[in-house]
Amino acid sequence: MKKVINNRMYNTETAKCVGEWDNGHLPNDFEYCSEELYQKKNGEFFLYGDGGPMSRYSVRSGNNWGGGEKIIPLSYEEAQEWAEKYLDGEAYEKIFGEISEDDTKKTVTFSLSLTAIEKLKRSASQKGMGLSEYIESLI
Repeated sequence: MKKVINNRMYNTETAKCVGEWDNGHLPNDFEYCSEELYQKKNGEFFLYGDGGPMSRYSVRSGNNWGGGEKIIPLSYEEAQEWAEKYLDGEAYEKIFGEISEDDTKKTVTFSLSLTAIEKLKRSASQKGMGLSEYIESLI
């Protein structure tokens, strides 16, 4: 599926599918729902979903409801939340980098422009690193 949203192209043919989930129903079931997490070459994430007439992807056609499909752009954090909910730990770390269980780290707060934050997140994701790990590698 190919869709332009907010003047950005989202294409399931050119992006990489990094995670999949379905609700276990058969594709011809009214409640069937499946989602695929994609990452574009520039690091952006989006969700491609499809489902039956009783799913969140249903579309109205006249007086009836039918199955449908949709592309949903996701922020880095939204992609992480989706992956936490629907993927196992190994798949999550493959996308977002290894999660440290080390408690010797300290949380700090600082301000960056939204543009800089998005660039950091994309670069970290492209390198398969978590954001903190990526920032440490730059220092």
